[in-house]
Amino acid sequence: MSWLKRLRVDAFTLALLGAVALAWWFPLQGAVARGLDDFTNIAIAALFFLHGARLSREAIVAGALHWRLHLVIFASTFILFPLLGLALKPLSGHWLTPELYLGLLFLCTLPSTVQSSIAFTSMAGGNVPAAVCSASASSLLGVFLTPLLMSALAGSHGAMANPGEAIGKIMLQLLVPFVAGHLLRRWVGGWVERRRAVLRYTDQGTVLLVVYTAFAASVSSGLWQSTPVQALYVVIGVCALLLAVVMVATTFAARRLGFSREDEIAIVFCGSKKSLATGVPMAKILFASSALGAIVLPVMIFHQIQLIVCASIARRYARRAATTPVLEEAAD
Repeated sequence: MSWLKRLRVDAFTLALLGAVALAWWFPLQGAVARGLDDFTNIAIAALFFLHGARLSREAIVAGALHWRLHLVIFASTFILFPLLGLALKPLSGHWLTPELYLGLLFLCTLPSTVQSSIAFTSMAGGNVPAAVCSASASSLLGVFLTPLLMSALAGSHGAMANPGEAIGKIMLQLLVPFVAGHLLRRWVGGWVERRRAVLRYTDQGTVLLVVYTAFAASVSSGLWQSTPVQALYVVIGVCALLLAVVMVATTFAARRLGFSREDEIAIVFCGSKKSLATGVPMAKILFASSALGAIVLPVMIFHQIQLIVCASIARRYARRAATTPVLEEAAD
């Protein structure tokens, strides 16, 4: 029954499902919905301020010089993934609704996640400083590249905002608070570090707020009445396939290019991840609220699949590292 343990659902995933269910049964409208939307915007800005305060300058310097590793990760995140998303276009209108396909395309243009990339790299015994630098840089690059990539791949489909306007809004809501937090790290960094365990729930709470408001708007507009159940199964399968293809491709590239085992681990975990914490707020800025629920759904599904799969692979890397010295001693 070990496979059941691998597929266990964590508390945050249950909370996400609860937010979706709450939005389905109690969709807010009018002044209350607008008030919650404004509060959510403030919470998002606070979230990225805390992210900036957590990032140490030493971690940036430690990993910044490993440019070959970062190029491979960025190529996977912002070239390979979008090309795979574009290859899925024949599914739109047949197996997927246009909104769900747009969500998959958006997923493919997102930056890498920070926390779980670093956590899995550390668990597997990989190059943690390089992972910190690469994942953090990916998040910052995503502020500019995600809107531009979406504009190039999807155009104005799905009432997407003008890319220049979208970048401006994302910078104001995400990048400016992030930079402010980092510049104030000298004064607030210690306070943030001492409360890291508690502030983790700030990340999750903000995502839950955005998910609730997104799905509530979609329910109010009647979007889900036109979304077939079969399309949701296709999204799950496509998300699993995307992750598998990218993890195989990054592993192959790391070995062919002669990277060390530690660097390979950082490349695999940073290059295959997509950020829910960054993606959901970005989607709120980029897309019309009536389609937002369907657009963020692939990001939510991919998030859970990547946690399950990467946890298993990280444990396998760690076990392999633990047995390697024994094998080398036996060979001697």
